[in-house]
Amino acid sequence: MNYKHKITTLIITACIGINGAFAQTLKDVFTNSETPVFYLGIDFTQTRLIDDAAANETDIRDRQFTGINDVIVNEPKKYDLAGAFHKSEIDHDLGYVAKKNESANAEAIKSTNTGDFHRFTESDVAKVVSGYSFGDKSGIGLLFVTEALSKSKKAAAVWVTLIDMKSRKVLMTDRVEGSVSRFGGFTFRNYWASAFKDVIDTIEKKKYSEWKSKYGS
Repeated sequence: MNYKHKITTLIITACIGINGAFAQTLKDVFTNSETPVFYLGIDFTQTRLIDDAAANETDIRDRQFTGINDVIVNEPKKYDLAGAFHKSEIDHDLGYVAKKNESANAEAIKSTNTGDFHRFTESDVAKVVSGYSFGDKSGIGLLFVTEALSKSKKAAAVWVTLIDMKSRKVLMTDRVEGSVSRFGGFTFRNYWASAFKDVIDTIEKKKYSEWKSKYGS
């Protein structure tokens, strides 16, 4: 091997090593506290609001979905995503879900079918994720894909989903139910935001350790 060829080989090897060092895997999320997770927000595009006859579907799509998303990131101590995922901080960008939620079919939001609370499978979540475009973003994104909000059950059904943003591949998705707090408030936003707080609290108290055991070994 001549000197020039040797230098080229070393450079290629170094580049491969650097790329490998910066590659983020699902295992890294649960074993390395420095592995960043990027919060994308709550996807409501396929959500069914069950047994809430008084709700205004257009207002829910155009205003309330945004309000719930905003309160999660505006009150990080209350909705402690970073703590739930054992990170010092979690950056966010709600622009992706805002654009998607705006396109939701308002006429399909309300439902009187209690079966809609359990209608999703993992393939349904993957289909929602495949509809996103994250541009040149890479790394691991966190998306809450919301299946249903049930007024009769006073609970939300949410698929907590980790995504490879570059490939739009679902790395992990798990269904978590969040209960509405009796102190949740009377406005639509605060009422349902309390259910998402319960989802986040459940991740911190129970789900994170389960996921770490399953995906971190």
